[in-house]
This record gives sequence, C-alpha cells and structure tokens, in this order.
Amino acid sequence: MKKFSLYLCLIVAVCFITQSCVKDTLQTTYTYYLPVYKSKTEVLQSIKSAPPQQLKKTGKLFLFGQYIFINEINKGVHIIDNTNPLAPKNISFIAIPGNLDIAVKNTTLYADLFTDMVTIDIADPANIVLKKVNSGVFPERVYDNGFVPDSNQYIIDWVKHETTDKTEFEVNKSLGQPLVWFSSTIQTRNTTAGAAVVGVGGSMARFTVVNNYLYTVGRFNLTAFNIISPTNPVMENVRSLGWNIETIYPLKDKLFIGSQTGMFIYSIAVPSNPSFLGSFSHACFRDPVIADDKYAYVTLRATTDESPCWGAVAAQRNELDIVNISNILQPSLVKIYDMSEPQGLSKDGDHLFICDGKGGLKIYNAANVQDLKLLKVISNINPFDVICQAGIAIVVAGEGIFQYDYTNINNIKLISKITIDK
Repeated sequence: MKKFSLYLCLIVAVCFITQSCVKDTLQTTYTYYLPVYKSKTEVLQSIKSAPPQQLKKTGKLFLFGQYIFINEINKGVHIIDNTNPLAPKNISFIAIPGNLDIAVKNTTLYADLFTDMVTIDIADPANIVLKKVNSGVFPERVYDNGFVPDSNQYIIDWVKHETTDKTEFEVNKSLGQPLVWFSSTIQTRNTTAGAAVVGVGGSMARFTVVNNYLYTVGRFNLTAFNIISPTNPVMENVRSLGWNIETIYPLKDKLFIGSQTGMFIYSIAVPSNPSFLGSFSHACFRDPVIADDKYAYVTLRATTDESPCWGAVAAQRNELDIVNISNILQPSLVKIYDMSEPQGLSKDGDHLFICDGKGGLKIYNAANVQDLKLLKVISNINPFDVICQAGIAIVVAGEGIFQYDYTNINNIKLISKITIDK
C-alpha cells in the first residue's frame, strides 16, 4: 500500500509540473488463500491409520516407548517406529486437520483438532481407533484480516489464488489532480497459521501428561483433564494464566509454563486444581522452558510477529536465561547467555542441548550454571526442538529429524536422519 500511495503521489506531482493530461494503467497483483472445508462427520470418520506420508512441515515432538510421534502442522501426526534408532521407520500417518499438539498416555493419544480434542487408541499403530471427541475445549484460531471460519465444518486445506487488477486513470490538465481516485487493500494470507506410563514431550509442547491428568495450555488458559480412564478424558478445571501462553513443562508436582512475558510455576499437588506458586518476568519473547531441581532454563527468542507486545521488539534479545528456583515462590535470575535464535532445549544430567536455529544445535556442560562450557556445535542444521534420553538426542530441524548418539559426550555421532520434503 505504501508503494501504491507513493506511485499516485508521483503522478499528481508530475501533473502539477507539466499541466498536461496523462493516462496510465496501474497493475496490482493480489495473493490470497481460500479455505477448503469438510463436514465434521467426514473428518472424524477419516481419523484412522493411513500409509506413511513424507514429512513436510513438522512441529511438535513426542516420544513414547519405541515410537516417535511428530506433528505435521495443521495436517496430523506421523508415527515413526524407533525400535532401532540407526534405522527409524516411518510407519503410519493419522490425518487430523488443524493439529498442533499431541500427548500420549499408555496406548492413548490426545491431539487438538482446531478447537476440539480427539482421543485415539494407538495400541496398534497400524489400526488406530478414534474413541472420543471433546468439543470446544481450545480457543478459536486467530486469522489475518478478521477472517472467521465456518464453525460447523473443519478446514482441511488452503488453496492459493492470485488475481491481477488493472485500473486506468486520467490526470486533468487544468485541475492537476486525478479525475478518478481509487483505493485498494492488499489481501494477505488467512492462515494461522495406577502409575501411568507416559511419554516425553519436547520443550515446545502445549500438552503434557502427569500421572492421571492431561494438562494443556492455550493462549490464555491452563486446562486440566482427568484421564484416569485414558480413553474418556473429562475436563475438570480451566484456570486463567494471562496472555500469550506458549509452552508447558512438568517436573514432579509442578508445571513450568512459558509465556511471551515470563515463566509461571504452578503446583499440581492437588492434580485437579493447579495453584500458582511463583513467576519470573522478562521482556516480550518466545519462551520455551525446562527445569531441574535447582534451576529453570528459559530460551528467549526475539520475534517480529504481530502480538500485544509488538512494541517491545526493538528491545528484544536472543538469549538463555538461567533462573534459580530453590525458592519456588521467588525465582531469581542467575545468568544470561547470548544466543542466535534459541528455541527448544533439553537436559540430561549435566548436559544441556539447545536448538539455536541458524546457530545450530549447541551442547553445553552445565555442571556450573555460572560458567556453561560449550562442548560442541552442530552447525549444518537449523534445529527447532530436541528431546534427550538414554544417550540419544532426537532433534527436529528444518532439514529433517536427526538422531545423535551422545553416550560419549566428546564424540557425538549422527546415527540416523529422516528427511523433510521441501
């Protein structure tokens, strides 16, 4: 629009100078996306095991037993058999439109389907069964340009369209101004863009399972579902947290919740009733968090996304904050480490793995939080999230899913890779 306005101003200026009549044609190309809908009944009936699909735009990572579950953003869930980490097998795909987050308890998978939550029996990954739909439990998606989807159907895809407008206008010699004034608004994308056996979620997760409860975070709320009967989740509590909530991480009887303006700590000593304990505030950033018994590790990534804190962009930095949580009611900053564009992170013993985007995968000795020692940088990938356990680091990156053997921390080895189709 700025270029367009400038173009008109130049035409008017020329008219004043030359006092002659000018005819011209302005051509503007618009790109926009239109939703493709299916009925809710059709979509729910299609939630079943399907042949494996090539990974394309991956999101959240979840490990359970020998399986890796990886979210295909807004499309569904890939199931990868990782019995042999040297040769993982992409075995199945579950189509779940609007899916962004997943969690697993025993043989039950929980996933969001836009504002609904689906519960799926995955005892046999080759023959999964939809067990329950909890409707309207998550916030509505927010789209550009005020687009409001049809709430009676699900969006299963977006189709790109382009169109070109040509407008002829004339500048009058005597008046020195356009005879036909017009305006146009550039159209942009409407996208979003007993003791339970539970899995492990990454630090970017919005779902987590702790014993007999599933906890989820939306933009503003923390929700607790009773899953003592895993295939019949019952929503028991919704607690307001503030705004721009992003991630959730469990540690024993506590939840560490990351937002764009800080970290919140909640007690789940009473599982159905999470209660606030303490918080650590920071400037407006993207904010995954993990924790151990003494410290919380918070990666802060600068963003230019439009949000309620967009005005703070100029002051943002890319950094790792280490926070002392010995006094859980009053967490305190210990030290800040500069990063490139940090996102997910994971910790195993004294070893801290940080996905630093264009800065690569960074591995630190974190025995002394006042003096982290950088052990290795894997710079040929652009990592997003990582889970470390049993000497294997599973990394989601723009180039694929990578597995590294770090049993010898001084000789970390790439052992397998599943590529992403670009």
